[in-house]
Order: sequence, then structure tokens, then C-alpha cells
Amino acid sequence: MHLDLTPEALLVQLGYTRNEQTLQQMNNIIANTKDFDKFSQHLPSFNDALAIEKGFIAMSNSEDHLKIKCDEDSNADNLSAFTELVKHWAEKYKLQLQKVEGKNTYYILGQF
Repeated sequence: MHLDLTPEALLVQLGYTRNEQTLQQMNNIIANTKDFDKFSQHLPSFNDALAIEKGFIAMSNSEDHLKIKCDEDSNADNLSAFTELVKHWAEKYKLQLQKVEGKNTYYILGQF
């Protein structure tokens, strides 16, 4: 079953308030992410899985991309599990990620 998430629904799923600014930002992210519609329906479940390892998916304030981020106060076990989860998810959905140097953050650039 293929489920298309609207920008409004995705905002809610990721914990954002729907307003003109966040909706515009989400639309920019969708337009800037290659083949977004081919993996977007999996974002809510991935976000839930990340929460177990103190991670989450968020909109970037500096780039027109979603980012996958781990809390700064995570311990080594959480960090290792978080990294493996991100790697597995990226491989499964053929995603191109860009790691932010020196941080536990990855931008979702799209599918390759």
C-alpha cells in the first residue's frame, strides 16, 4: 500500500505546528529533495524508531532539507544504535544523506 503524505500531514507527524511559514518551508523541502514522494510515507515510522535512540527528524533552519538528528546528550550505546538505524534506513530506501561534520546530524538529500 502506498500512502502519500501531504505537507500538512507531514508537519503534524513530525510535531510541527501548521502555519504559513512551516507549510512553505515543508513545500520547499519537498521540492528540493529528489524523489521525495518515493520514501516520504516511511518518514513517520522512521521518526518513531529514531525516538527510541534519542533521535528525530526535523526541518533544517539553514538548508531546504529534512535532517536526521540525535540528541547531543546521547550516550555511546544510543549513538551507535542511532548511526546503525540511519545507515540501515538509508540503504533500504536508497537515500543519499549528507553528514554534518562534527555532529550527529544527517541531511536527507533524496534518493540516488
